[in-house]
Amino acid sequence: MPCYLGICCLLLTTCAMITVLTASEERTVEIPKPSEEDKQFFRSLIPEDPEVEIKPMFGNLGAFVHGNMFAGLFGPAVGVRLAEADAGELAAVDGSGPFGPEGHSMAGYISLPGAWRGDASLAASWVEKARDHVGSLPPKVKKPAKPKR
Repeated sequence: MPCYLGICCLLLTTCAMITVLTASEERTVEIPKPSEEDKQFFRSLIPEDPEVEIKPMFGNLGAFVHGNMFAGLFGPAVGVRLAEADAGELAAVDGSGPFGPEGHSMAGYISLPGAWRGDASLAASWVEKARDHVGSLPPKVKKPAKPKR
């Protein structure tokens, strides 16, 4: 398996865990499973848009535009990728925070406050900001398939 930036990830599909390998240590990161209610809430926040695609990711969900993820579900937490000014504003809101596994949060993503589950329109407005920001980025270019050995 190729190693990028000194870190390799191996998905253990039967356990919903990721093993992170570095030159000096091996750590297992547990991936929480969202409930059906969590998945339904996440889907309700995603704008109706033919360019938007919701895909499963490690037992959770991700929302993509032009191949780039703008919102994700990690257990019950919804995270968004925002422009710098919006990210700063959201980071100042009580209850927001890092998105992803503890100690391995996803750079550039912020979790929406859990209390916003009671105000889906507020949560959806931030997801829309994320969609607009990520939709303005260059489309992700798919890597060519590796030749079989």
